[in-house]
Amino acid sequence: MSSFRTGLAVAAMVCATTAAWSETVTTQNGGDTFIAGDVVNENKSMGGDAFVAARTITTSGEVQGDFHASGFDVTVGTNTAEDLYALGFNVTVRGATAQDLTAGGFSVRTESSASTAGNARLFGKTLTIEGPISGALTATGQDVILNAPVEGDAKIFAQSITFGPDAVIAGTFTYGTSDKVTVPERVAPAERVVFEKVEVSDAWKEWEEMSREMPFFPKAASVLFSFVVSLLFFVALGALMLGFMPRRVENMRQSIANAPGKSVLLGVIGLSMLFGMAPISALTIIGLPFVPIILLAIVVFWILGYALGAYSVAMRVWSGLGGDPDDAGNGMRLLVFAAAITVIALLNYIPFVGWVANYTLVLLGLGAITHGIFSYMIGNPGVALDVDMKPIDD
Repeated sequence: MSSFRTGLAVAAMVCATTAAWSETVTTQNGGDTFIAGDVVNENKSMGGDAFVAARTITTSGEVQGDFHASGFDVTVGTNTAEDLYALGFNVTVRGATAQDLTAGGFSVRTESSASTAGNARLFGKTLTIEGPISGALTATGQDVILNAPVEGDAKIFAQSITFGPDAVIAGTFTYGTSDKVTVPERVAPAERVVFEKVEVSDAWKEWEEMSREMPFFPKAASVLFSFVVSLLFFVALGALMLGFMPRRVENMRQSIANAPGKSVLLGVIGLSMLFGMAPISALTIIGLPFVPIILLAIVVFWILGYALGAYSVAMRVWSGLGGDPDDAGNGMRLLVFAAAITVIALLNYIPFVGWVANYTLVLLGLGAITHGIFSYMIGNPGVALDVDMKPIDD
C-alpha cells in the first residue's frame, strides 16, 4: 500500500501541475515512465514502473513493473507485469494484472479480459466485477455486481450484492449487508458462506441527493459549526502573529494602508510565482519531490494573505470610525479582526461579491508579504550619495 500511496501521489501532483497543458507530456527517470496531460491515449510498452495522470486516460500495451493511473475517466487496457493501481471517478480495467489489483472510484468495473493473478481490492459506489481473480477479493461499495470466478476467499461489504451467471467463489465467502441475501449454491455452498450484519450508513444516499441537487445548501447547524471553527482558527492565528511578531505585522499593515494598489499588484506577482513554481519544478524531474511542498506553501500563503488582508482592512475601517490603531492593544486588535472575519463570512452568501472580496483580501495580504520578502532579499541599499559623498536631492 505504501507503493500505492506514493505512486498515486506523484501521479496526482504531475496531473495537477500539467492540467493546463493540452499536449501529453512524457518523461522518464530511473527506469520509471511519467505521463501527464489533459487527455492521455497511450499504446506502448514500458519498462519499469509507469505513472499516468490526466483528466481522461485510455491506455493499452504492456508495463513491466507497477502501473499507477489517476484521473477522472480512467480506462486501463495495459497488461501489467506486477501490480496495478487505478484511482478516478469512472475506472474501467481491461488489461491483465500479473500480481495485485487495487482500484477505487465512484464507478469501478473490471471487464472479462481483466484477469488478476493475485488479490483484487476494489472500492467505490458501484462495483462491477467481470474479470477472473486467482487470489482473494475484497470489495466495498454501495452496489456490487459479481460476475466472475474467484479462486480465493471473497469479502464483500455493500448495500446490495448481485451475482451474475459466471460468479463462482472457490474459497470462503464473507459478506456484510443490512439483511441476508440469497447466495446461489453455484456461487458458494452454504457451509462456506459467512454473513456479517452491517448497518449501512446513509452516506451513499446523501451523496446521491447532493449529486442530484447540486448546488445544495448545507444545513444551518453545519454552516454555524464551520463558521465557529473558522473564526476560532483565524483568531488563534491572529493572536500568534500579534504575539510573536507584532512589529512585522504592523509594518505589513502599514504598507497595505499606504499603497493598496501596489499591494494588489505585488500580490498578483507573488501568487503567480507560487503557482508557477509547481510546473517548473515538475519539469526538472528532480524537483518532483518538492511539488507537494510547493502546493502546501500555496495554501499556507493563501491563508496568511487572507488573514493579513482582512486585518489591514479592518484596522483601516476602525481608524475611519474614530479608533487609533497605534494605541490599540492586542485584545482590541483581535476583536476588530474577529469582527472583520464575521462580516467577510456573511459576504460569502452574496454571489460574486463574496468571491471578489475574499480574493481581493488575499491579494492585499500576499502583496504585503511579497514586499517584505523582496525587501529582505534585496536589502536596504541606504542613502544614495553623489561623487562628493553628499546625499542626492530628490
